[in-house]
Amino acid sequence: MIDAMKGTKRYRLGMRAVAALFLAMIFVAAATSSRAEDSPRAKALSKKVMCMCGGCNDTAGTCNHTGGAFSGPCDTAKAMQKEVAQRVDRGDSDDLILQSFVQEYGPTVLPDPPKKGFTWLVWIAPVVAPLLALFLIWEVVRRWRRRVALAPAGGPPISAELLDRARREVDKDSDE
Repeated sequence: MIDAMKGTKRYRLGMRAVAALFLAMIFVAAATSSRAEDSPRAKALSKKVMCMCGGCNDTAGTCNHTGGAFSGPCDTAKAMQKEVAQRVDRGDSDDLILQSFVQEYGPTVLPDPPKKGFTWLVWIAPVVAPLLALFLIWEVVRRWRRRVALAPAGGPPISAELLDRARREVDKDSDE
């Protein structure tokens, strides 16, 4: 029966409709996946997680291996970008998405350490260290300047008798 229908106009029209529907589904799926990964929020979030391929020190959003036969983001970065896009599409919050990556890869997945706990030193050390160094240099120079000032000659005190005797001898020698 199907063989008999193959030549009919109705069958050809139906097959065209099925093919058009199939192509439309492929187009919609491709457009949806590319749109999710191209959303500004997904792009921004993918730049807040490090690419964990081990071959670069870039974020997943900026991973770009150049040269040779391969150029562009690595498979790890692509997978991370896709996961971020899927979570954005689900409606997850930014903090929840970043926290899930921290749970999976550890705190090294974040390019900027969190500003709490012991890591707050990473944020204030670049400001405090130079200020502390300038203060120490200023203090050392100030103390050196004090030492340079001439101090009176030291030694044991000289009695008045010895001073008078020395003056008399000098006067005698100068008179002669």
